[in-house]
Amino acid sequence: MTEMPDTETINAFNTGIIDEFRANGGKVGGQFADTDLLLLTTTGAKSGRPRLSPLAYFRIDGRLIIVGSFAGAPVSPAWVHNLRTNPGARVEIGTEAFDVTARELPAAERDALFPEITAAAPGFADYQSKTSRVIPLFELHRT
Repeated sequence: MTEMPDTETINAFNTGIIDEFRANGGKVGGQFADTDLLLLTTTGAKSGRPRLSPLAYFRIDGRLIIVGSFAGAPVSPAWVHNLRTNPGARVEIGTEAFDVTARELPAAERDALFPEITAAAPGFADYQSKTSRVIPLFELHRT
């Protein structure tokens, strides 16, 4: 299993990515230079406050898919819980922003799609191997 990073470290890391994303029309450098990234704003399940997360995304068969990997941590990232509680969210891709409704893929659909995710980004297979939880996939529907 992977050790879970502390909240302060995660927030600082994410803030840097978010700032770079917004300053460069949705592009970032470093380890995510060739990764399709989006910014996802969810509503906090407990707080009701907006929560912003930079995430990799995939377009598969015309669908917009995000992965709740949390780098293979033993728990899902907070945004997963937020979407399960309130599936309405806002997405920024490049310089475009729009509202979405998230749908968590049921087990059979997730299992059929996960190999396509890992073929495109093998790191997600590594993350799945580090945790006993099933890493969830969400489809984002533009509203």
